[in-house]
Parts: sequence; C-alpha cells; structure tokens
Amino acid sequence: KIGVVYDLTGPLAGAGSELQYIGAKIMMDYFIKKGGVEGYQIEPVYADSQSKPDVAINEAVRLVEKENVDMLLGFYSSAQCVPVAARVEQLKKFMWITTCISSAVLADKNFKYVFRPQASGDQFGLMTMDFIAQNSKDKFGKDPKDLRVAIIHEDGAYGVDVSKGNEAGAKKAGFNVVLKEGYSATAPDLSALVTKLKRARPDVVFHTGYNPDITLLLRQAREQGL
Repeated sequence: KIGVVYDLTGPLAGAGSELQYIGAKIMMDYFIKKGGVEGYQIEPVYADSQSKPDVAINEAVRLVEKENVDMLLGFYSSAQCVPVAARVEQLKKFMWITTCISSAVLADKNFKYVFRPQASGDQFGLMTMDFIAQNSKDKFGKDPKDLRVAIIHEDGAYGVDVSKGNEAGAKKAGFNVVLKEGYSATAPDLSALVTKLKRARPDVVFHTGYNPDITLLLRQAREQGL
C-alpha cells in the first residue's frame, strides 16, 4: 500500500507537481496491470498536498497512521519535503522522493528511511555555471572573467539551494556577478526585479523558480524591454 502525495491544487500543481503525479500514476497503473512488482501487489492511495507544507505533513501522517500505507511516494516542493522527511523518519516509514531537489532535505540528517534518487539543487546550480563557462568564448565572445551574470531565485528551500550552487560555480568560473536576489514565488508583481536586472546589464540571467513566477517574470521582462 503506497501513499502518493503531490500538489493537485494550488500554484505548485501547474508548476510541475501535477505532471509528477501523472507520471507516477501511469507507472502505478502499469504495474497493477502487470500483477505487481517482485511478487507484491500495489495499492496506491492518492493525496493532495494543496501546495502547502502544513497540508503535506498532515497528509503524510494521515496516510501512515490512518490509511496504514507501507511507504510514501512523491512530493514536489522542497519547502514541503524538509519538514515532511523529518516527520516520516520519526514514523520509521519508507519515503521515496521523486523531486524536492534542495540539499536541505537530506544534508547532515543521516536519515535511514528517506531516499531521493537524483542530483541536488546545488549540483544543478554548479552544472549550469559550468555549461556557460565552457561556452562563454564561443557563444558570447567573452572570457568567463568578463561575463556579467545575474542570479535570481525564489526564496524557498529549492531556489536558495540552487542559487548557492550558482554562486559557487560563478566563483569557480570567475564570472562577474552583477546581481543576486531572491523573491517570493507567490509575489504578484516582479517588475521591480526586472528594473534591477535592466540596470545590472547581465549577459546571462540564471533564474531558479516555479512555472507561475517564471512566467510572470518573462512577461514583465518583455513588457519592460529586458
């Protein structure tokens, strides 16, 4: 019995959590039709974390204590995973995280029941900087030390973690960081940030966010001529 937790409502649903849910459900349905996995029958129990950390915690506990699931699967937002992982570890239930890339989820925690099978946010940040450094001369006609870069990010666990990797990568590459700023992923207006980016005149903008705030920034950047 597997508890599956994703954001089916709220801003994170359209940010990518619903896609994660669809992918998980496709695989669940596939293995149910196949007769299970390694002799085990599969019974998924789906829950909506509503794009809220407190709801994610409550749903995880409910699935474990009321639905008696054997393990938990899913979780999209790092802001949810940090508290949920700690709670599930206390409950001594297996938790398999499919997204939630922030290092803060697992770093120095020594969890025994919580697992995540992909790169962490700071690694994403480092790799994007390495990519630009390798292509700086060819694509921009500039040495890395002459490249002006801006680092902007949503200010939750996810954005902060990737931005730390961006900073470390920029230092390693010798980039000139002309702006570094966080913002709330639920901010209704990012025009002030667009103005700061215009003044900073970066060659490259490294942006870590979710789909709604990224879309808002791109729209307002176009409107302001960035």
